[in-house]
Amino acid sequence: MHICVLGQGYVGLPLAVRAAEAGHAVTGYEPDGARCEALAAGSSYVEDIGDDRLQAVLDSDAYYATSDPQDLKGFDVAVITVPTPLTDRAPDLSCVRDAGRALAEWIEPGATVVLESTTHPGTTRDVLVPLLEEGSGLVAGRDFHVGFSPERIDPGNPDWRLENTPKIVAGLTEGCLRRVKDFYDTVTDVTVPASGLEEAELAKVFENTYRHVNIALVNELSRMAHTLGVDVWHTLELAATKPFGFTKFLPGPGVGGHCLPIDPVYLSHHVKARHGQTFRLIELAQDINESQPDYVVRRLQDALSRRFRRSVHGARILALGAAYKPGTSDARQSPAVEVSDRLRQMGADVTVVDPYLPDGGSRSIPFAAEDVGTGTCVADFDAVVLLTPHAEFDLDRLADEASYVLDTRGVMAAAPHVELL
Repeated sequence: MHICVLGQGYVGLPLAVRAAEAGHAVTGYEPDGARCEALAAGSSYVEDIGDDRLQAVLDSDAYYATSDPQDLKGFDVAVITVPTPLTDRAPDLSCVRDAGRALAEWIEPGATVVLESTTHPGTTRDVLVPLLEEGSGLVAGRDFHVGFSPERIDPGNPDWRLENTPKIVAGLTEGCLRRVKDFYDTVTDVTVPASGLEEAELAKVFENTYRHVNIALVNELSRMAHTLGVDVWHTLELAATKPFGFTKFLPGPGVGGHCLPIDPVYLSHHVKARHGQTFRLIELAQDINESQPDYVVRRLQDALSRRFRRSVHGARILALGAAYKPGTSDARQSPAVEVSDRLRQMGADVTVVDPYLPDGGSRSIPFAAEDVGTGTCVADFDAVVLLTPHAEFDLDRLADEASYVLDTRGVMAAAPHVELL
């Protein structure tokens, strides 16, 4: 089939490459011209897709990257994998709308359009379908097929990839569901049919809400345990020995990436806007997790004052990590970036080291190219804050050489000069 994937980011590029490997002719639509040039040259900017995999589908002519919407013509299946950010703390579906309008012109009878972008229940039916029908002059569910299949990409996860992660599929009608399932059966090992579009949309935002709320719970527990003088990390290990009724979540400097800081807001905002009801747990979790970078800064500030009788202002601080999770360059909504920014605003001299972002992934902070222990003298810093535990960091050497370390991820052994969050 001719497959068009709109958006060639962390979600769209893996899907496009996998579909090409499965034997489809794939058009990867990406409005960013620089990204298109990189893809055409066999250079992947997504860690989950190596240059060798990308080059292989290019060489076989199974994959083509373009920024020209006319190249969408003649598709059998089009999948929308565009961002759904927040603007002024409200859901922004402008990219979904733009993608729908771009596709509508080229919809032919029998074609299938699938939305993968995370959003609130009702988006596919109430937002996307009217745009597709208006632009095509056709009727969804009768002349062409529409579905929703939420992405479950976890950047940098070597165990759970697109092809072996169960894929929820949903359709506007039973016929639509069959078409959507038929496509995803060619690129994933397991498909899970949903009874309706809204159930599939709600399942996705609830998956992330579940994690968001539980991370907020352990972040709050971490603060209370510190006040009580109790080791929260050992407490969580003890609780995790229970073989039923408990799932271990870990504290950290906050939540990042596209999902957790954003997706639960889509649900709570939609419920409030449509029905005037407050999703209290989501809003409370949002408050806790958003305040976690400030808590990290306060802990570092207290340590500098208590141990060295100095303030953050003027202190030399080494921040390890800028990505929101280890093993990836994804710094979207990263709490590590927020911590570094706050420290700099307080007058600290902050050096950020992230081996996945050697050239600087954010204009707000400079990135050092050297890894800790090879080009940076750790002893020259007043304090080190470990924010993203990349495997490339030499934690043993860090423990030996640093004057003080605040470990926000609980990966280092406790020591007189090492504190866990």
